[in-house]
Amino acid sequence: MGKNAKRRGGVNESEARRTVTVQMSLPVLDAMLGLEDDLFALCVRSGEAVLRALMEADRTALCGPKWSRTTKGAAERAGTTRSEVTLGGRRITITRPRARQRGGAEVELPTFTWASGRDPLDRATLGAISAGVSTRNYAATLDALPADIESRATARSSVSRRFVAMSSAKLAEWLNAPLDGEQFEAIVVDAIHFRKHCVVIALGIAAQGKKRILGLHEGSTENAAVARALLSNLVDRGLDASRPMLFAIDGSKALRKAIRDVWGTGGVVQRCQIHKIRNVMEHLPEAARPRVRAEMRKAYEEPDWKKAQACLQRLARSLEDKHPGAAASLHEGLAETLTLQRLGVRGALYRTLRSTNTIENLNGTIATFTRNTKRWRGGKMILRWVAAALDHARPRLRAIRGFRALPKLRAALDASVASVGEIGQKLAA
Repeated sequence: MGKNAKRRGGVNESEARRTVTVQMSLPVLDAMLGLEDDLFALCVRSGEAVLRALMEADRTALCGPKWSRTTKGAAERAGTTRSEVTLGGRRITITRPRARQRGGAEVELPTFTWASGRDPLDRATLGAISAGVSTRNYAATLDALPADIESRATARSSVSRRFVAMSSAKLAEWLNAPLDGEQFEAIVVDAIHFRKHCVVIALGIAAQGKKRILGLHEGSTENAAVARALLSNLVDRGLDASRPMLFAIDGSKALRKAIRDVWGTGGVVQRCQIHKIRNVMEHLPEAARPRVRAEMRKAYEEPDWKKAQACLQRLARSLEDKHPGAAASLHEGLAETLTLQRLGVRGALYRTLRSTNTIENLNGTIATFTRNTKRWRGGKMILRWVAAALDHARPRLRAIRGFRALPKLRAALDASVASVGEIGQKLAA
Protein backbone atom coordinates (compact mmCIF):
# COMPACT_ATOMS: atom_id res chain seq x y z
CA MET A 1 0.00 0.00 0.00
CA GLY A 2 1.50 3.34 -1.09
CA LYS A 3 1.97 6.32 1.11
CA ASN A 4 -0.88 8.13 -0.63
CA ALA A 5 -3.23 5.24 -0.19
CA LYS A 6 -3.29 5.11 3.63
CA ARG A 7 -6.81 5.08 4.88
CA ARG A 8 -8.46 5.37 8.28
CA GLY A 9 -11.69 3.41 8.43
CA GLY A 10 -12.26 3.83 4.68
CA VAL A 11 -11.55 7.60 4.69
CA ASN A 12 -8.39 9.19 3.26
CA GLU A 13 -6.12 10.87 5.79
CA SER A 14 -6.78 14.23 4.14
CA GLU A 15 -10.49 13.58 4.42
CA ALA A 16 -10.12 12.48 8.04
CA ARG A 17 -8.46 15.76 8.92
CA ARG A 18 -11.43 17.56 7.37
CA THR A 19 -13.95 15.62 9.44
CA VAL A 20 -16.07 17.78 11.75
CA THR A 21 -18.13 16.42 14.63
CA VAL A 22 -21.58 17.96 14.69
CA GLN A 23 -23.91 17.36 17.60
CA MET A 24 -27.55 18.16 17.14
CA SER A 25 -30.81 17.14 18.63
CA LEU A 26 -32.96 15.42 16.02
CA PRO A 27 -36.67 15.62 16.90
CA VAL A 28 -37.35 12.11 15.60
CA LEU A 29 -40.35 11.61 17.82
CA ASP A 30 -41.85 14.95 16.83
CA ALA A 31 -41.27 14.18 13.17
CA MET A 32 -42.95 10.81 13.54
CA LEU A 33 -45.89 12.40 15.28
CA GLY A 34 -46.13 15.12 12.62
CA LEU A 35 -45.92 17.88 15.20
CA GLU A 36 -43.91 20.62 13.53
CA ASP A 37 -41.28 20.12 10.82
CA ASP A 38 -41.63 17.50 8.09
CA LEU A 39 -38.67 15.40 6.95
CA PHE A 40 -37.58 17.95 4.35
CA ALA A 41 -37.52 20.76 6.92
CA LEU A 42 -35.58 18.51 9.29
CA CYS A 43 -33.00 17.86 6.57
CA VAL A 44 -32.68 21.59 5.87
CA ARG A 45 -32.11 22.31 9.56
CA SER A 46 -29.54 19.52 9.75
CA GLY A 47 -27.79 20.79 6.62
CA GLU A 48 -27.71 24.29 8.05
CA ALA A 49 -26.16 22.99 11.28
CA VAL A 50 -23.51 21.02 9.39
CA LEU A 51 -22.71 24.05 7.26
CA ARG A 52 -22.28 26.27 10.31
CA ALA A 53 -19.97 23.69 11.90
CA LEU A 54 -17.86 23.40 8.75
CA MET A 55 -17.50 27.16 8.42
CA GLU A 56 -16.50 27.42 12.04
CA ALA A 57 -13.92 24.68 11.48
CA ASP A 58 -12.56 26.70 8.55
CA ARG A 59 -12.24 29.74 10.79
CA THR A 60 -10.53 27.71 13.51
CA ALA A 61 -8.01 26.42 10.99
CA LEU A 62 -7.23 30.02 10.00
CA CYS A 63 -7.35 31.70 13.39
CA GLY A 64 -6.66 28.97 15.90
CA PRO A 65 -8.98 27.76 18.66
CA LYS A 66 -11.42 30.26 20.10
CA TRP A 67 -10.28 31.94 23.35
CA SER A 68 -6.81 30.43 22.99
CA ARG A 69 -4.00 32.70 24.22
CA THR A 70 -1.14 30.44 23.18
CA THR A 71 -2.15 29.35 19.68
CA LYS A 72 -2.55 32.04 17.04
CA GLY A 73 -3.23 31.58 13.36
CA ALA A 74 -2.53 33.58 10.24
CA ALA A 75 -5.85 35.40 10.61
CA GLU A 76 -8.06 36.68 13.38
CA ARG A 77 -11.77 36.33 14.09
CA ALA A 78 -13.98 39.15 12.80
CA GLY A 79 -17.45 38.43 14.13
CA THR A 80 -20.34 37.28 11.94
CA THR A 81 -22.54 38.58 9.16
CA ARG A 82 -25.72 37.58 7.32
CA SER A 83 -25.16 35.83 3.97
CA GLU A 84 -26.90 33.50 1.54
CA VAL A 85 -26.14 29.88 0.61
CA THR A 86 -27.90 27.15 -1.28
CA LEU A 87 -29.94 24.62 0.67
CA GLY A 88 -33.08 22.79 -0.29
CA GLY A 89 -32.98 24.00 -3.91
CA ARG A 90 -33.06 27.71 -3.08
CA ARG A 91 -31.13 30.53 -1.47
CA ILE A 92 -31.49 30.79 2.30
CA THR A 93 -30.10 33.28 4.79
CA ILE A 94 -27.51 32.12 7.34
CA THR A 95 -25.16 33.66 9.89
CA ARG A 96 -21.65 33.43 8.46
CA PRO A 97 -18.50 33.56 10.62
CA ARG A 98 -15.81 35.96 9.36
CA ALA A 99 -12.01 36.05 9.49
CA ARG A 100 -9.49 38.75 8.55
CA GLN A 101 -5.80 38.83 7.91
CA ARG A 102 -4.06 40.52 10.79
CA GLY A 103 -4.43 44.14 9.89
CA GLY A 104 -5.66 43.26 6.41
CA ALA A 105 -8.49 42.11 4.16
CA GLU A 106 -11.15 39.52 4.90
CA VAL A 107 -10.23 35.87 4.30
CA GLU A 108 -12.70 33.63 2.46
CA LEU A 109 -13.87 30.48 4.18
CA PRO A 110 -13.64 27.52 1.73
CA THR A 111 -16.94 26.00 2.89
CA PHE A 112 -18.86 29.24 2.38
CA THR A 113 -17.27 29.77 -1.04
CA TRP A 114 -18.40 26.31 -2.07
CA ALA A 115 -21.93 26.62 -0.67
CA SER A 116 -22.59 30.14 -1.95
CA GLY A 117 -21.18 29.46 -5.40
CA ARG A 118 -23.30 26.40 -6.15
CA ASP A 119 -26.14 27.14 -8.52
CA PRO A 120 -29.44 26.43 -6.77
CA LEU A 121 -31.32 26.01 -10.02
CA ASP A 122 -29.24 23.85 -12.34
CA ARG A 123 -30.12 20.28 -11.42
CA ALA A 124 -33.40 21.20 -9.82
CA THR A 125 -34.52 23.15 -12.89
CA LEU A 126 -33.53 20.42 -15.32
CA GLY A 127 -35.33 17.79 -13.28
CA ALA A 128 -38.46 19.90 -12.98
CA ILE A 129 -38.56 20.81 -16.67
CA SER A 130 -38.01 17.20 -17.69
CA ALA A 131 -41.03 16.31 -15.59
CA GLY A 132 -43.12 18.89 -17.46
CA VAL A 133 -42.92 21.83 -15.04
CA SER A 134 -42.79 25.24 -16.68
CA THR A 135 -40.47 28.00 -15.48
CA ARG A 136 -43.57 29.91 -14.40
CA ASN A 137 -44.58 27.14 -11.98
CA TYR A 138 -41.12 26.05 -10.86
CA ALA A 139 -41.27 27.78 -7.47
CA ALA A 140 -44.53 25.97 -6.64
CA THR A 141 -42.75 22.61 -6.89
CA LEU A 142 -40.35 23.38 -4.05
CA ASP A 143 -41.01 22.02 -0.58
CA ALA A 144 -41.81 24.51 2.14
CA LEU A 145 -39.02 25.66 4.41
CA PRO A 146 -39.42 26.04 8.18
CA ALA A 147 -41.10 29.34 9.02
CA ASP A 148 -38.07 30.72 10.87
CA ILE A 149 -35.67 30.24 7.94
CA GLU A 150 -35.44 33.18 5.56
CA SER A 151 -35.20 32.41 1.86
CA ARG A 152 -35.14 34.36 -1.37
CA ALA A 153 -38.05 33.80 -3.73
CA THR A 154 -37.33 31.81 -6.87
CA ALA A 155 -38.62 34.17 -9.51
CA ARG A 156 -39.64 33.01 -12.97
CA SER A 157 -37.11 35.38 -14.51
CA SER A 158 -34.32 33.92 -12.36
CA VAL A 159 -35.21 30.38 -13.40
CA SER A 160 -35.32 31.42 -17.03
CA ARG A 161 -31.94 33.19 -16.90
CA ARG A 162 -30.31 30.24 -15.22
CA PHE A 163 -31.82 27.82 -17.71
CA VAL A 164 -30.64 29.95 -20.66
CA ALA A 165 -27.10 30.02 -19.27
CA MET A 166 -27.08 26.32 -18.53
CA SER A 167 -28.57 25.24 -21.86
CA SER A 168 -26.23 27.56 -23.78
CA ALA A 169 -23.28 25.86 -22.13
CA LYS A 170 -24.62 22.44 -23.09
CA LEU A 171 -25.17 23.58 -26.66
CA ALA A 172 -21.59 24.80 -26.92
CA GLU A 173 -20.44 21.46 -25.55
CA TRP A 174 -22.37 19.52 -28.21
CA LEU A 175 -21.11 21.70 -31.04
CA ASN A 176 -17.45 21.79 -30.04
CA ALA A 177 -16.61 18.52 -28.29
CA PRO A 178 -13.60 16.95 -30.05
CA LEU A 179 -14.02 13.59 -31.78
CA ASP A 180 -10.34 12.94 -32.54
CA GLY A 181 -9.49 9.29 -32.07
CA GLU A 182 -13.14 8.31 -31.60
CA GLN A 183 -14.31 5.33 -33.61
CA PHE A 184 -17.91 4.44 -34.28
CA GLU A 185 -19.40 1.49 -36.13
CA ALA A 186 -22.71 3.14 -36.95
CA ILE A 187 -24.39 6.54 -36.83
CA VAL A 188 -28.15 6.96 -36.48
CA VAL A 189 -29.41 10.25 -37.91
CA ASP A 190 -32.89 11.66 -37.50
CA ALA A 191 -34.69 15.01 -37.35
CA ILE A 192 -37.23 16.43 -34.94
CA HIS A 193 -39.51 19.25 -36.07
CA PHE A 194 -40.58 22.43 -34.26
CA ARG A 195 -43.12 24.28 -36.41
CA LYS A 196 -40.98 26.08 -39.01
CA HIS A 197 -37.72 24.65 -37.70
CA CYS A 198 -36.12 21.22 -37.61
CA VAL A 199 -33.13 19.90 -35.68
CA VAL A 200 -31.07 17.06 -37.15
CA ILE A 201 -29.40 14.86 -34.51
CA ALA A 202 -26.57 12.33 -34.91
CA LEU A 203 -26.19 9.42 -32.46
CA GLY A 204 -22.98 7.42 -32.67
CA ILE A 205 -22.61 3.75 -31.72
CA ALA A 206 -19.10 2.76 -30.60
CA ALA A 207 -17.43 -0.64 -30.77
CA GLN A 208 -18.70 -1.73 -27.34
CA GLY A 209 -22.24 -0.70 -28.19
CA LYS A 210 -22.09 2.53 -26.20
CA LYS A 211 -24.24 5.34 -27.54
CA ARG A 212 -22.96 8.89 -27.77
CA ILE A 213 -24.80 11.98 -28.95
CA LEU A 214 -22.39 13.39 -31.52
CA GLY A 215 -24.01 16.63 -32.61
CA LEU A 216 -27.03 18.54 -33.80
CA HIS A 217 -27.84 21.20 -36.38
CA GLU A 218 -30.85 23.43 -36.91
CA GLY A 219 -32.49 24.49 -40.15
CA SER A 220 -35.79 25.63 -41.54
CA THR A 221 -36.39 22.28 -43.21
CA GLU A 222 -34.83 18.82 -43.29
CA ASN A 223 -32.81 19.53 -46.42
CA ALA A 224 -29.45 18.33 -47.70
CA ALA A 225 -27.65 21.51 -46.63
CA VAL A 226 -28.69 21.09 -42.99
CA ALA A 227 -27.73 17.42 -42.91
CA ARG A 228 -24.46 18.14 -44.71
CA ALA A 229 -23.63 20.86 -42.19
CA LEU A 230 -24.16 18.39 -39.34
CA LEU A 231 -21.99 15.66 -40.88
CA SER A 232 -19.31 18.14 -41.92
CA ASN A 233 -19.20 19.41 -38.34
CA LEU A 234 -18.51 15.87 -37.12
CA VAL A 235 -15.62 15.58 -39.57
CA ASP A 236 -14.27 19.02 -38.63
CA ARG A 237 -14.22 17.91 -34.99
CA GLY A 238 -12.09 14.89 -35.82
CA LEU A 239 -14.36 12.04 -36.99
CA ASP A 240 -12.62 10.04 -39.75
CA ALA A 241 -14.77 10.19 -42.91
CA SER A 242 -12.40 7.83 -44.74
CA ARG A 243 -13.50 4.98 -42.48
CA PRO A 244 -16.61 3.15 -43.78
CA MET A 245 -19.68 3.85 -41.69
CA LEU A 246 -23.20 2.44 -41.46
CA PHE A 247 -25.84 5.17 -41.39
CA ALA A 248 -29.31 4.26 -40.15
CA ILE A 249 -31.80 6.84 -41.43
CA ASP A 250 -35.55 7.20 -41.93
CA GLY A 251 -35.35 7.42 -45.71
CA SER A 252 -34.92 11.16 -46.17
CA LYS A 253 -33.47 11.91 -49.60
CA ALA A 254 -31.73 14.93 -48.10
CA LEU A 255 -29.92 12.75 -45.56
CA ARG A 256 -28.88 10.24 -48.22
CA LYS A 257 -27.43 12.99 -50.39
CA ALA A 258 -25.57 14.53 -47.45
CA ILE A 259 -24.07 11.14 -46.53
CA ARG A 260 -22.86 10.64 -50.10
CA ASP A 261 -21.42 14.18 -50.21
CA VAL A 262 -19.43 13.80 -46.97
CA TRP A 263 -18.64 10.06 -46.75
CA GLY A 264 -18.70 9.12 -50.42
CA THR A 265 -18.93 5.37 -51.06
CA GLY A 266 -17.88 4.79 -47.46
CA GLY A 267 -21.29 5.91 -46.23
CA VAL A 268 -23.42 2.75 -46.23
CA VAL A 269 -27.13 3.49 -45.73
CA GLN A 270 -29.65 1.32 -43.92
CA ARG A 271 -33.16 2.65 -44.49
CA CYS A 272 -35.52 2.27 -41.56
CA GLN A 273 -37.79 -0.67 -42.31
CA ILE A 274 -40.50 0.60 -39.99
CA HIS A 275 -40.66 3.91 -41.82
CA LYS A 276 -40.75 2.10 -45.16
CA ILE A 277 -43.71 -0.03 -44.07
CA ARG A 278 -45.55 3.08 -42.86
CA ASN A 279 -44.86 4.91 -46.11
CA VAL A 280 -46.27 2.05 -48.18
CA MET A 281 -49.33 1.75 -45.93
CA GLU A 282 -50.19 5.40 -46.55
CA HIS A 283 -50.86 4.54 -50.22
CA LEU A 284 -53.18 1.63 -49.47
CA PRO A 285 -56.81 1.31 -48.38
CA GLU A 286 -57.44 -0.25 -44.98
CA ALA A 287 -58.53 -3.58 -46.46
CA ALA A 288 -55.27 -4.10 -48.34
CA ARG A 289 -52.90 -3.17 -45.56
CA PRO A 290 -52.76 -6.37 -43.46
CA ARG A 291 -51.61 -8.56 -46.38
CA VAL A 292 -49.00 -6.10 -47.63
CA ARG A 293 -47.71 -5.41 -44.12
CA ALA A 294 -47.34 -9.16 -43.44
CA GLU A 295 -45.48 -9.70 -46.74
CA MET A 296 -43.06 -6.86 -46.05
CA ARG A 297 -42.36 -8.06 -42.51
CA LYS A 298 -41.75 -11.57 -43.81
CA ALA A 299 -39.22 -10.23 -46.30
CA TYR A 300 -37.43 -8.23 -43.62
CA GLU A 301 -37.13 -11.35 -41.47
CA GLU A 302 -35.56 -13.33 -44.33
CA PRO A 303 -31.82 -13.80 -43.67
CA ASP A 304 -31.01 -14.24 -47.38
CA TRP A 305 -31.08 -10.73 -48.79
CA LYS A 306 -31.55 -11.89 -52.38
CA LYS A 307 -34.66 -13.87 -51.41
CA ALA A 308 -35.92 -10.87 -49.43
CA GLN A 309 -35.35 -8.60 -52.43
CA ALA A 310 -37.19 -11.00 -54.77
CA CYS A 311 -40.11 -11.19 -52.33
CA LEU A 312 -40.45 -7.40 -52.14
CA GLN A 313 -40.15 -7.03 -55.91
CA ARG A 314 -42.96 -9.56 -56.44
CA LEU A 315 -45.09 -7.71 -53.94
CA ALA A 316 -44.47 -4.41 -55.73
CA ARG A 317 -45.48 -5.91 -59.07
CA SER A 318 -48.69 -7.27 -57.55
CA LEU A 319 -49.60 -3.72 -56.43
CA GLU A 320 -48.84 -1.86 -59.64
CA ASP A 321 -52.29 -2.14 -61.25
CA LYS A 322 -54.57 -1.35 -58.31
CA HIS A 323 -52.21 0.63 -56.10
CA PRO A 324 -49.41 2.16 -58.19
CA GLY A 325 -48.54 4.67 -55.47
CA ALA A 326 -47.84 1.87 -53.00
CA ALA A 327 -45.82 -0.01 -55.61
CA ALA A 328 -43.70 3.07 -56.36
CA SER A 329 -43.13 3.68 -52.64
CA LEU A 330 -42.02 0.08 -52.18
CA HIS A 331 -39.62 0.24 -55.14
CA GLU A 332 -38.07 3.51 -53.93
CA GLY A 333 -34.93 2.77 -51.91
CA LEU A 334 -35.82 -0.94 -51.72
CA ALA A 335 -32.20 -2.12 -51.73
CA GLU A 336 -31.26 0.22 -48.89
CA THR A 337 -33.86 -1.36 -46.62
CA LEU A 338 -31.95 -4.65 -47.05
CA THR A 339 -28.42 -3.36 -46.37
CA LEU A 340 -27.93 -5.20 -43.09
CA GLN A 341 -29.21 -8.43 -44.61
CA ARG A 342 -26.77 -7.96 -47.51
CA LEU A 343 -23.92 -7.44 -45.02
CA GLY A 344 -24.83 -10.65 -43.21
CA VAL A 345 -25.86 -8.99 -39.94
CA ARG A 346 -28.19 -11.22 -37.92
CA GLY A 347 -29.86 -11.52 -34.54
CA ALA A 348 -30.18 -8.75 -31.97
CA LEU A 349 -27.84 -6.34 -33.78
CA TYR A 350 -29.93 -6.62 -36.93
CA ARG A 351 -33.11 -5.88 -35.01
CA THR A 352 -31.45 -2.87 -33.37
CA LEU A 353 -30.03 -1.23 -36.50
CA ARG A 354 -32.74 -2.01 -39.04
CA SER A 355 -34.76 0.95 -37.75
CA THR A 356 -34.18 4.38 -36.24
CA ASN A 357 -35.86 3.41 -32.95
CA THR A 358 -32.51 3.89 -31.21
CA ILE A 359 -32.76 7.63 -31.72
CA GLU A 360 -36.57 7.84 -31.72
CA ASN A 361 -36.46 7.31 -27.95
CA LEU A 362 -34.30 10.42 -27.65
CA ASN A 363 -36.79 12.32 -29.76
CA GLY A 364 -39.49 11.29 -27.29
CA THR A 365 -37.41 12.71 -24.43
CA ILE A 366 -37.03 15.99 -26.32
CA ALA A 367 -40.77 16.15 -26.96
CA THR A 368 -41.50 15.67 -23.25
CA PHE A 369 -38.84 18.19 -22.26
CA THR A 370 -40.21 20.90 -24.53
CA ARG A 371 -43.94 20.29 -24.26
CA ASN A 372 -44.62 23.33 -22.08
CA THR A 373 -42.85 25.73 -24.41
CA LYS A 374 -45.57 27.44 -26.38
CA ARG A 375 -43.56 30.08 -28.20
CA TRP A 376 -40.27 29.49 -29.96
CA ARG A 377 -38.30 32.69 -30.51
CA GLY A 378 -35.88 31.31 -33.05
CA GLY A 379 -33.56 28.48 -33.95
CA LYS A 380 -31.01 29.28 -31.23
CA MET A 381 -33.65 28.88 -28.54
CA ILE A 382 -34.72 25.56 -30.03
CA LEU A 383 -31.13 24.32 -30.13
CA ARG A 384 -30.63 25.27 -26.48
CA TRP A 385 -33.70 23.36 -25.38
CA VAL A 386 -32.78 20.31 -27.44
CA ALA A 387 -29.24 20.37 -26.03
CA ALA A 388 -30.59 20.55 -22.46
CA ALA A 389 -32.98 17.66 -23.15
CA LEU A 390 -30.21 15.53 -24.65
CA ASP A 391 -27.93 16.25 -21.72
CA HIS A 392 -30.72 15.18 -19.37
CA ALA A 393 -31.10 11.92 -21.32
CA ARG A 394 -27.37 11.23 -21.70
CA PRO A 395 -26.80 9.43 -18.34
CA ARG A 396 -29.53 6.95 -19.22
CA LEU A 397 -28.08 5.92 -22.60
CA ARG A 398 -27.37 2.20 -22.54
CA ALA A 399 -25.38 -0.08 -24.79
CA ILE A 400 -27.36 -1.35 -27.77
CA ARG A 401 -28.61 -4.89 -27.95
CA GLY A 402 -26.42 -7.18 -30.00
CA PHE A 403 -23.29 -5.05 -29.59
CA ARG A 404 -21.08 -8.17 -29.44
CA ALA A 405 -21.71 -8.62 -33.18
CA LEU A 406 -20.39 -5.13 -34.02
CA PRO A 407 -16.91 -6.45 -35.02
CA LYS A 408 -18.65 -8.59 -37.68
CA LEU A 409 -20.46 -5.49 -38.91
CA ARG A 410 -17.15 -3.63 -39.09
CA ALA A 411 -15.54 -6.42 -41.12
CA ALA A 412 -18.54 -6.59 -43.46
CA LEU A 413 -18.53 -2.80 -43.98
CA ASP A 414 -14.82 -2.74 -44.80
CA ALA A 415 -15.17 -5.66 -47.22
CA SER A 416 -18.25 -4.19 -48.90
CA VAL A 417 -16.73 -0.76 -49.45
CA ALA A 418 -13.46 -2.31 -50.67
CA SER A 419 -15.43 -4.40 -53.17
CA VAL A 420 -17.28 -1.32 -54.44
CA GLY A 421 -13.93 0.44 -54.87
CA GLU A 422 -12.48 -2.44 -56.89
CA ILE A 423 -15.51 -2.47 -59.17
CA GLY A 424 -15.17 1.27 -59.69
CA GLN A 425 -11.51 0.93 -60.60
CA LYS A 426 -12.27 -1.81 -63.15
CA LEU A 427 -15.02 0.30 -64.74
CA ALA A 428 -12.71 3.30 -64.92
CA ALA A 429 -10.03 1.21 -66.61
